[in-house]
Amino acid sequence: MRFIPRTFHLACTLLLATLATPLHAADAGRILIVVSGEGRDQGKTRPGYEFDELSQAWLIFKANGFAIEVASPQGGAVEADKYNPQESFNAALLADADATRVLADTRKTRDVKASDYAAIYVVGGKGAMFDLPRDAALASLLADAYEHGAVIGAVCHGPAALVDVRLRNGASLVDGKALTGFTNEEEALFGKRWAKEFPWLLEDRLRERGARWEEAPLMMPKVVVDGRLVTGQNPYSTPGVAEAIVRATGRTPVARTAWRDELTMAPAAQARAGDTRSAATALAAETARYHVDLLGLLGYYQAQAASRDDDIRHALQLMQLAMPYMAQPELKLGAAEAHLRLGEHAQARALVQHVLEGKPDMEEARALLQRIDG
Repeated sequence: MRFIPRTFHLACTLLLATLATPLHAADAGRILIVVSGEGRDQGKTRPGYEFDELSQAWLIFKANGFAIEVASPQGGAVEADKYNPQESFNAALLADADATRVLADTRKTRDVKASDYAAIYVVGGKGAMFDLPRDAALASLLADAYEHGAVIGAVCHGPAALVDVRLRNGASLVDGKALTGFTNEEEALFGKRWAKEFPWLLEDRLRERGARWEEAPLMMPKVVVDGRLVTGQNPYSTPGVAEAIVRATGRTPVARTAWRDELTMAPAAQARAGDTRSAATALAAETARYHVDLLGLLGYYQAQAASRDDDIRHALQLMQLAMPYMAQPELKLGAAEAHLRLGEHAQARALVQHVLEGKPDMEEARALLQRIDG
């Protein structure tokens, strides 16, 4: 046998390794965030993207070692809907000079390559219902990225970008996939002026495309993972979506401290599961750690959407948890309305009378008391 030089053997080994690697393997250390460029005047004259859904995901991706780029259909500066810049995750992103520079000059979706990214994450917000579905370059980008092994993630209205994504074989990306997004129930309560202008309702269109739709109770966090497709139901699902994307790329998310809104969902889930005592104990022990107003609003809106007694009672429990810490009379009236729907007239009357003691001329309270006594 002829002697084969070691250098030649090494070269062959490297060549075989190269041939075994996909020609356009996704960059394992880079994530692309896609946002709507529709927004104007903080969402007043045209809806944009949700800053909370951007900032929380960005911070999680960065903490896990990813480089981040941002793209939008038209590129350039993008405008979010109104948000709270003092919220810890938003303040952290606003203090990041690199992040603000990137957001001031986003890349055009037609100018980025799918092979450059380990994952693409689509931010929600009502603007996503307008420009993202009609962006052919984005649809091609998402299809190419998925075909090349990247993770595709989207939250809230972000899955609107997925509805017309077709793979090489002509199949819809979402056909047969388990996923979630902003629900019809949530849209009915929070769609306000823009929902009537949507080309379709997100839940309806994704079901039409063959998606296996999943959802949690109104505005409760929900993350659905189907292979390399990760979706979240609403803004409160964002941290879970971001960490699921990190896991789907093969990394273990680093440990972190939960944000206030995220932490508040724990007692909300406990209460819905029937363990109101543990939830109340946690709130009483460390009230400042929780966003108690969010807990009350969850109950208030869940009661409005509820049609079954069990759901009304779950919503009432959330309002009762928040009531010791919230002075707003509307919360007590919301709880009184829930009691009335459950046939609990005495409890409803007591709450309304308590409101009227402090606000004797409150029309809403007087009208509700007439209904209770009528």
